[in-house]
Amino acid sequence: MKPVYYLLFTCLPCWVAAQTPAKTKNIFIITTDGFRWQEVFGGADSIIINNTRCVKDTAITKGMYWDSTAEARRKKLLPFFWNVLAARGQLYGNRLLNNKVNVKNIYKISYPGYSEILTGYADPRFIPNTPVYNKNNNILEYLNAQPAFHGKVAAFTSWNIFPFILNEQKSGIPVNSGYEMLHDDDAACMLIDKVQEGVVSKRKTRYDMLTWLSAREYIMQHKPRVVLLGFGETDDFAHSGRYDLYLQQATMIDKIISDLWYYIQTDPFYKDNTTIIVTTDHGRGRSPRSWHTHNTFTPGSGETWLGILGPETIPLGEMKEEQQTWQKQLAATIAWLLGEKFEASHPIAQPMSLPGAGSIMLAGRAGTK
Repeated sequence: MKPVYYLLFTCLPCWVAAQTPAKTKNIFIITTDGFRWQEVFGGADSIIINNTRCVKDTAITKGMYWDSTAEARRKKLLPFFWNVLAARGQLYGNRLLNNKVNVKNIYKISYPGYSEILTGYADPRFIPNTPVYNKNNNILEYLNAQPAFHGKVAAFTSWNIFPFILNEQKSGIPVNSGYEMLHDDDAACMLIDKVQEGVVSKRKTRYDMLTWLSAREYIMQHKPRVVLLGFGETDDFAHSGRYDLYLQQATMIDKIISDLWYYIQTDPFYKDNTTIIVTTDHGRGRSPRSWHTHNTFTPGSGETWLGILGPETIPLGEMKEEQQTWQKQLAATIAWLLGEKFEASHPIAQPMSLPGAGSIMLAGRAGTK
């Protein structure tokens, strides 16, 4: 960081910390399961894309995603990320620039990862990816208990374990996960339910497009203020070793986020007062041999990334300063952006340090806890 900016940010800690965002009234939290920072910032991997065990048709996949530079490859893979989010918001996690985002939990699998994001707590207890109710309070539950947000919080996710991660029974938040029906008399909702019913092989992870279509109808009808959108097929394709399908799914998620952003900016309820936060629950192996897996013992599994775009977000794009951010900071950041303070059952990390001109936490407090 340039000395003059460092001086500015560190000389006014009390004034800046006392400020609250003036414009963010709504937040969309978007996750795409197990999508690596390597592809976010570098596009398709040159070795994996040429591996015929990972790519069914190398020529077609390279025609879609390959280029000579990382900048060109990542734009081919994630056009919304790099043409809109990076132009108007901030992207964290390019470790080649020493800008790091990590999970704090030691397990580096999905349930602990999502729990950390949503509760602000890296629970030391091992909870496998099974239907076990989370004992920790989460940010959606907290916001739903506040008068300004009560009944205006919802979650739509592809993975059917989210009702347990969010403890739907205790929190009272509507959580539509897996192949759960909408049960709405609206014609579009009835059609979505019919399509879902017709899926022959229903796995733990619903097709991401069905998750998006279900969420979109709910958003258009009910205008929720806080929404979690959890997509899961990037992880499924990675575990199956299909790098080509993993890339294709990432591009589809990018398109979904683009569609959501267009809707937000063309609906008077959300326009210019809504922030989106995009991230993942864990990383994956760093090498071409281990890219498909993730766990405690696979290097790279705790390395993640995040993007943020909203009315207070200064358009700094790809963050190039040396910095450490933790996933557990997101819960407090979400609350802070909405002018709330998350009161949880465990000590919470400070909100993220999002550089800005008075409305966002000062950069000098990054990764302090």
